[in-house]
Amino acid sequence: MTSTGTTPTQTPPATDPLAQPMLAHLRDTIASHGGWIGFDTFMEQALYAPGLGYYSRGATVFGAMPQGLRSADGVVVGAGSDFVTAPEMTPLFGQALARQVAQALQATGTDEIWEFGAGTGALALQVLDALDALGVSVARYTIVDLSQPLKARQQATLQAHADTVSWVDALPQQMRGVVIGNEVLDAMPVKLLARMGGVWHERGVVWDADAAQPGLAWQDRATDLRPPDDVPGEHDYVTEIHPQGEAFVRTLADRLQAGAVFLLDYGFPEREYYHEQRHMGTVMCHRAHQADGDPLVLVGEKDITAHVNFTGIAVAAQEAGLEVLGYTSQAHFLMNCGLVDAMQAASLADRTAGQKLILEHEMGEFFKVIGLTAGAYWDAMGFSRGDRTHRL
Repeated sequence: MTSTGTTPTQTPPATDPLAQPMLAHLRDTIASHGGWIGFDTFMEQALYAPGLGYYSRGATVFGAMPQGLRSADGVVVGAGSDFVTAPEMTPLFGQALARQVAQALQATGTDEIWEFGAGTGALALQVLDALDALGVSVARYTIVDLSQPLKARQQATLQAHADTVSWVDALPQQMRGVVIGNEVLDAMPVKLLARMGGVWHERGVVWDADAAQPGLAWQDRATDLRPPDDVPGEHDYVTEIHPQGEAFVRTLADRLQAGAVFLLDYGFPEREYYHEQRHMGTVMCHRAHQADGDPLVLVGEKDITAHVNFTGIAVAAQEAGLEVLGYTSQAHFLMNCGLVDAMQAASLADRTAGQKLILEHEMGEFFKVIGLTAGAYWDAMGFSRGDRTHRL
């Protein structure tokens, strides 16, 4: 592994990596932490550093078309996007989720919705429109989002519900209602652990000033941290642990006085997450609808994610006082919430997109849903068939 070097005192030339604001920011951040930062700190800065991070710099990231799309004559015709989420694919996604939300509001005696990481606002619009059609009254729809550029997009998308929707950047001490989060947990910073030569290390990031091209580099440090499940064998193995995601769920449990939580994301139960053959970990980057495994390149210009350990989320929730309503694949959840029936009356484009949401080789099996509730257990429709709680 590469060690840190000394910071150059001369003014860097225009081609020097420090001419890039994000790299200069990371070099300074690393220096302020004694020359090494854990991957969780790096990921947090890469995604959320004010004005520099991927989610805070103002670039378009959600949508159906990749960045740099060119016309037939080679002219770039749009900024494009980096990835598409389910609500951008079809409103059928939000309409199905809204049926579960409606049931949860009634079951918990609440009338508020809280959404984390609302993206473009598409899901909020779909849920609110669907609840209106169902005759369900919502007193307030609160979006919790740290991205100011995305907040502006959400406000434009949700103009029709301006009297209902509000924004906060921190949770109140007490809250009531139904909490939803689509692809939120995967963007929460994770710690990287690497078993090298039979010894566990925490993998972090340094600034290598001595390299031919100074820049970011990996460095491992021996650690007492371990994955929550034993990984058989002595082979080299890289994986993640999720203290921030689990802390997020504990905070929800502490603040949620009455209500329910539905989190949709890609991931596995613990035994699958820490399988001995998953030796490269799950960290992945996304840019222009292309995936790569090197988060140290193009920092701030691409998304960085890690799969969710749903067992860890469930355990953290239960330890903090929430009950698990269910855990299943996105396909089962959406079909239980009426997606297939809704597809029959939808346009061809929406029917095609709806199939992608539930087909096993598309998003249906890749994405999972976990439901939690504050208070006594009740039968949530999304888990009526295909519940896999026993596999957590």
